[in-house]
Amino acid sequence: MNKISETAKLGDNVSVGDFSIIKDDVKIGNNVIIGNNVVIHEGTTIGDNIRIDDNTVIGKQPMKAVTSAVSDDELQPPCEIGDGCLIGANTVIYAGCEIGSDCLVADQASIRENVEIGEKTIIGRGVAVENYCQIGSKCKLETNVYITAYSEVEDNCFIAPGVITSNDNFAGRSEERYDYFKGVTVKEGGRIGAGATILPGKVIEEDGFVAAGSTVTKDVPAKKIVAGTPAEIFKDVPEDQLLENQ
Repeated sequence: MNKISETAKLGDNVSVGDFSIIKDDVKIGNNVIIGNNVVIHEGTTIGDNIRIDDNTVIGKQPMKAVTSAVSDDELQPPCEIGDGCLIGANTVIYAGCEIGSDCLVADQASIRENVEIGEKTIIGRGVAVENYCQIGSKCKLETNVYITAYSEVEDNCFIAPGVITSNDNFAGRSEERYDYFKGVTVKEGGRIGAGATILPGKVIEEDGFVAAGSTVTKDVPAKKIVAGTPAEIFKDVPEDQLLENQ
């Protein structure tokens, strides 16, 4: 049995699986497939031609721990999901999140509040995007990537499996840390290899490339490959690999 609010608005050709809940003032477009045991929270807007798989939660209001450094108590605006998106099973997408058209959010991903994601971007299996982040269009964040709060990933970026980003040089100690929180920035066309770690506040400039397993302790120059722990400039990105030549 489903529970669909009387104030929810469903378009044409909407299929809702068993035991799903659609709360007040939700707006769902045309040609939408909603799986089993899905919860869509108040006010969420779902576009046309979207699939949402089993056990997914959309529009959840955030929780704030007593010791949280980056969450707040504000009620977040409703979640918005653009046309043509595919949302996998067991994903959680918070209120205050806007996802552009034709995106894929794979199974078990988590996208926090105050996040914007551009069109045609892939958020891979198990990816976590924390709050106050911007992800551009036509990006690929592959399996188990962690994007820390206050980060920005511009358009056409590639982040390989298992990449870790960080925003706190004080590792959770001293009140001073609150003045210095800063996520990472990956500028247009930037790429990060599997298992790399990016330290707080570091910038990967346009077409910069971080080799797999590297630890980035300083900014990565445009069109350079860096490698190692700590990462150092290795060589130029080959001309045929530059975004302008694709």
